[in-house]
Amino acid sequence: MSTYLGGRQPARRGRRSHWSLAGGLAAGSLVAAVAGLGGAAASPPDRPLPAPDLARPAALSTDQGPHRDSEPVDQGPHRDTEPAERGGRWQRPDNASPGGRNEDPSARPPAANGRPARHKPVQVPCDSARLIAALVRVNAEGGGLLRLTERCTYTLTHAFAQPDEYDGGIRDAREAADAAENPGDAEAPPRNPAHDTAGLPVIYHAITIEGSGATITRGAQAKDFRFFTVRDGGELTLRDVTLLNGRSKAEGGAIHIVHGATAVVEGVTVANSTSLSAEGGGGGIFNDGNLRISDSTLVGNRAAGAQGKGGGLLNGGVMTMYRTEFRRNSAVSYGGGLANFRAAGDVYSSTFVRNNAGQGGGLASFSARTKVFDSLVAGNSAETGGGLANSDAVLVLGQLTVRDNLATVAGGGISSVQGLLPIDDSVITGNITRGNGGGVYAAKSNLLVRGTEVRGNEAVGKKSQGAGLFITAGSGSVYRSLLVDNRSTVKAGGILAERARIKIDDDSVIVENGPTNCLGSKVLVASCFR
Repeated sequence: MSTYLGGRQPARRGRRSHWSLAGGLAAGSLVAAVAGLGGAAASPPDRPLPAPDLARPAALSTDQGPHRDSEPVDQGPHRDTEPAERGGRWQRPDNASPGGRNEDPSARPPAANGRPARHKPVQVPCDSARLIAALVRVNAEGGGLLRLTERCTYTLTHAFAQPDEYDGGIRDAREAADAAENPGDAEAPPRNPAHDTAGLPVIYHAITIEGSGATITRGAQAKDFRFFTVRDGGELTLRDVTLLNGRSKAEGGAIHIVHGATAVVEGVTVANSTSLSAEGGGGGIFNDGNLRISDSTLVGNRAAGAQGKGGGLLNGGVMTMYRTEFRRNSAVSYGGGLANFRAAGDVYSSTFVRNNAGQGGGLASFSARTKVFDSLVAGNSAETGGGLANSDAVLVLGQLTVRDNLATVAGGGISSVQGLLPIDDSVITGNITRGNGGGVYAAKSNLLVRGTEVRGNEAVGKKSQGAGLFITAGSGSVYRSLLVDNRSTVKAGGILAERARIKIDDDSVIVENGPTNCLGSKVLVASCFR
């Protein structure tokens, strides 16, 4: 994986550390306690931290750029934009029962992970010990459905103790074999199992938790642990719950999904959670398996390790996202909101606002394949790629608004190094860099700009160039696009190209950029005047 600009350099990833697993269900007393699950709910304890501001702002304070009156204030989720192949719950046509008779669908337990539920729902009283006991029970029964008490706060004060019987899973087994053949690749230190702790029993089976607006929080004085670990073969469906104040010395401050596991996260808020992993991350969520997340909010989470990635979410597996908001998350290395690392991720109708990282303040795609559509990236900051960063990867962007982001080194709106970067039907406006490329910085990349407006971006350093587009050592093509009112300190202000192949079609307009449109570019930019 390449790095660039002499800035923060993500460490080369070696062998994946071994995930530890709490194996057996060593909680006999808790199982015995399940018999009392129907008892009266205890009074919810006080929350150890003040509740974060979880409401979506009506208007972004970063909305200072030009051309504002023509773009909607809220570019957030749109329910009608989700692809049809959404993969809904299991349904039986015409309300037919297994025996052919009609029945009331409400009389059946809801489906879990798209399959018919085999177990009756378990109502969990407002008590953290009862929640732990209920999870022990459904794990022992091979899966089930838990319903939390409405708006209850479950406070966890210590990690749940389970013996470590996890063998590392299929990915670690493969990478261990590779490392044995190529010892020089085994750079990462082995995982310390003591770091891989969770406040709730590990998920081994298909388990659904319906939160009903409840909160699960780590106690203010509790030692470090996340809330959920989903192991190989486990399938967690989590709905309508807030996870608050998780903290893990390993990946995943609140949720960790291993390579052979699956999770569906719907209507969940993950707030104020931290991953301290030196080379991993995922302050809120770490996914190494298969994750589907929708209608959720990740706010105030951190990837705080020396090379921390993905302040809100680090994806190392397969991920599909709809209508999800990342706000005020941070990462030391890259991907303040979301980092997609050696993985595949599709993002639809989502929002990245006021996140921060070394590279890719809102979102980073590194050695990955990432698609982002119909989304807002606004008010984020980084050294490189204030809004989005792409390195040694494919980052496909469509119908985006990228505005008011800041980069101190290069790429105020977007940066790409040694990658493929198609940008379609988007608006890139009001972004600022103190280096080169106020709107887009592309180095050793194939940049395609189609049907896109690049307006009002700035490159404000003493030697800054290419306020609209800065393209070096690669290729750039502009089709049916508008580049206007971009301002740099040194010409050219519209497009600056060096050691690159440039194509501008006749339907594109490059005007009113300062100090020049393309004059001063190191290579000829045809169809660009002054």
